[in-house]
Amino acid sequence: MSRARQPPLVTGISPNEGIAWTKVTIRGENLGTGPTDLLGLTICGHNCLLTAEWMSASKIVCRVGQAKNDKGDIIVTTKSGGKGTSTVSFKLLKPEKIGILDQSAVWVDEMNYYDMRTDRNKGIPPLSLRPANPLGIEIDKGRFPQKDLESLFPGMSADFTSENFSAAWYLIENHSTTSFDQLKTAVVNLKKQANKKNEGSLAYVKGGLSTFFEAQDALSAIHQKLEADGTEKVEGSMTQKLENVLNRASNTADTLFQEVLGRKDKADSTRNALNVLQRFKFLFNLPLNIERNIQKGDYDVVINDYEKAKSLFGKTEVQVFKKYYAEVETRIEALRELLLDKLLETPSTLHDQKRYIRYLSDLHAPGDPAWQCIGAQHQWILQLMHNCKESYVKEQKGNTLLHSPMLDLDSDVRPSPIGHLSQTASLKRGSSFQSGRDDAWRYKAPQQVVFVEKLTKLVVSQLPNFWKLWISYVNGSLFSETAEKSGQMERSKKNARQRQNDFKKMIQEVMHSLVKLIRGALLPFSLREGELRQYGGWEMKSELSGQWLTHVIQTVRLSSESLTALEIPNDMLQIIQDLILDLRVRCIIVTLQHTAEDIKRLAEKEDWVVDNEGLTSLPSQFEQCIIHSLQSLKTVLDCKPGEASVFQQQKTQEDVCQLSIGIMQGFIDCLEQLSTKPDGDIDTSHLSVDVSSPDLFGSIHEESSLSSEQRLLIALSNCRYLERHTFLNIAEHFEKHGFQGVDKITQVSMESLKELDQRLFEMYIEFKADPIVGSLEPGIYAGYFDWKDCLVPTGVRNYLKEALVNIIAVHAEVFTISKDLVPRVMSRVVEAVSEELSRLMQCVSSFSKNGALQAKLEICALRDTVAIYLTPESKSSFKQALEALPQLSSGTDRNHEHLSFMRQMRIKNCIIITSASVF
Repeated sequence: MSRARQPPLVTGISPNEGIAWTKVTIRGENLGTGPTDLLGLTICGHNCLLTAEWMSASKIVCRVGQAKNDKGDIIVTTKSGGKGTSTVSFKLLKPEKIGILDQSAVWVDEMNYYDMRTDRNKGIPPLSLRPANPLGIEIDKGRFPQKDLESLFPGMSADFTSENFSAAWYLIENHSTTSFDQLKTAVVNLKKQANKKNEGSLAYVKGGLSTFFEAQDALSAIHQKLEADGTEKVEGSMTQKLENVLNRASNTADTLFQEVLGRKDKADSTRNALNVLQRFKFLFNLPLNIERNIQKGDYDVVINDYEKAKSLFGKTEVQVFKKYYAEVETRIEALRELLLDKLLETPSTLHDQKRYIRYLSDLHAPGDPAWQCIGAQHQWILQLMHNCKESYVKEQKGNTLLHSPMLDLDSDVRPSPIGHLSQTASLKRGSSFQSGRDDAWRYKAPQQVVFVEKLTKLVVSQLPNFWKLWISYVNGSLFSETAEKSGQMERSKKNARQRQNDFKKMIQEVMHSLVKLIRGALLPFSLREGELRQYGGWEMKSELSGQWLTHVIQTVRLSSESLTALEIPNDMLQIIQDLILDLRVRCIIVTLQHTAEDIKRLAEKEDWVVDNEGLTSLPSQFEQCIIHSLQSLKTVLDCKPGEASVFQQQKTQEDVCQLSIGIMQGFIDCLEQLSTKPDGDIDTSHLSVDVSSPDLFGSIHEESSLSSEQRLLIALSNCRYLERHTFLNIAEHFEKHGFQGVDKITQVSMESLKELDQRLFEMYIEFKADPIVGSLEPGIYAGYFDWKDCLVPTGVRNYLKEALVNIIAVHAEVFTISKDLVPRVMSRVVEAVSEELSRLMQCVSSFSKNGALQAKLEICALRDTVAIYLTPESKSSFKQALEALPQLSSGTDRNHEHLSFMRQMRIKNCIIITSASVF
């Protein structure tokens, strides 16, 4: 570790005494490693750090402040060495003030002081030395309003140094409650001050006039002597002689002292010139000082010196002063041009802009620099936005994104209000998106999404400064106190009021450019052809997904919130709300379109795994797909403050309703496709049945693939579940998320589903009932059976047993898939069999007694076996079949025996059929 530096030690100060603001040189040891290492400097207890100029580790130059202590140490504090000590001290002298009207034999140089409020070095103006209380009595400020006094004394002033001084105004303002005796005392004080000044002036010039008085006395004595000598002759002779003597004396003196007097005149001239240079060195050195301070960037010092020079020499008639003042004006004009260039330079911080505007205002620059700066910032923001678009369009087309310094704003502006997007954005679509924002995000995101993020960040980072600059321009806070006193602030406020409409157009142009650039990237169909050429240019290979549009909507919403926080009028931001509404509508449309495509692909995910209720996972997958889609639209459907409902337009309601119906119809088509696919096109190698009795469904386990009839049954079971549960649940979710026309969606979907269900049901009945019905007629007349000539019945014939076995097989197949479908299917099969049996009985021309008995036995046996599945239609068919038989005679024993035998046969057959059905 390096050894710590020794604390500062002050060993000398030059000069070691002086008045406040005296420039001193401090010498010592370990006075710091540089300007930034210097933390504190106090002389006589006063902080002099603001005026300190670090020269080296052994030398510091500063000015002594107005300390309370007359004598004290010099303490230096550095970052590297800490607080130091001093072996010397400084004595603070009280300055002798000379009033503006006081006589002085020497030139009094005006003192410089440091203004803590404006961070400037200023000279004390001569008027600040005026007496504070000319009457010499206590001042009692009255409570008269300033406006009333101004209206009472128009064009006058209470300042006694002013040309328009009004004594009455001064007395009302400062001595409204002063008594008459005190005013008499004030008159006496004024007379004393006037006499004192007169006596002082006489005493000042008396010493200088003694030589002139002696010369006057000598000349008077010579004249009197000449008058006392007598005669005119003598007088003339003596006068002539005297004149000759004086002439010779004069010539001799001129000869003797010409060189001496010449050197004296030259010396006096040089001395006078030096005195003038010394007295007016401020003006003579000002051009060079202006150049040096401009190079150092000390514009405040330049402005203060210029104000002082202008007040002293602005109206001078001295040619030398005019010449040097003209040179000062030339340098100041160059400074105005330099400051204006810096003001219009971009990028620039708001602090620098305000500083340069204040400088130009203090220098009385022509025109309106603040408005020029606002116009330049407006054009720069527009240029930034278009450059951003061009850069990303080029990158999308395959060109390398050029690094433009105009786009690299992170080091020039304050953090963006939407910077937290980089930590909070989370995109989830499958497993391809990660939560949070990392370096790989920009490679995954579409180019248009990255562009919108960059564009909104650019606007949100630049527009606040632009808006604050305008607010400062309106309220006049851009200008200094000097500008306020000179009326510059009022003129600025007046100009701002006149230019409000122009600035409003600037904001609207920025908002329109922002919105149209985003529309060109995401909603190009919403722009006209001319606007599309200016704001578009993107290659739209495929439209953005709903997830990316949701992210864009969130980005634009945050930007809108940030701009609203600036208190920008809502009418200027309405165009952004319209953009958000269009993006929300588009996001809903695209999401529903993508959902419809996903629904169509659900057929590929059908695994034909049947649960206890006879359902596959397809209805659940369909419902989850819809719910997931609606949940992804939740933030889009929710209305933020100031946003309108996404369903406020009738066209949007109709489009969303049609898309929703299309989604439902797509799933219905998916079911129909699955149920009617050829056997070879369906992979059922992974088929399994989730039931508790594997023996009951062993036939399905033994099959390597599903039959068409089984697929139809599964589809019918799914349709039944969709109608009773899934479609109703989806309708509730639609209503929960604010969808319009849910009743229409449900009604149309239900009708389409019922149509499919009926078609599939008819197909299954056709598959199962037709073979049974077709086997009845051949079975009845097998073996050349004739109803006219048949033996006594001993039981039902084989064709009926075969039909019953086939019916039992249908029952078993349906029960295996869904027991809820058994009554519907069996009833329809029984209707078909009974109808065919009735037709066959009605086609028989005649029956013998045994034939009629055999037919009645078989009809009743079939009817009683399927009694639980009889419908009014099937009952009617059985009744018609029985009515087609001839009436049997009754009352004989033979008939009783036959009837008893028939009952026994019927009971026996019912037992057999019931056992087969249970099996």
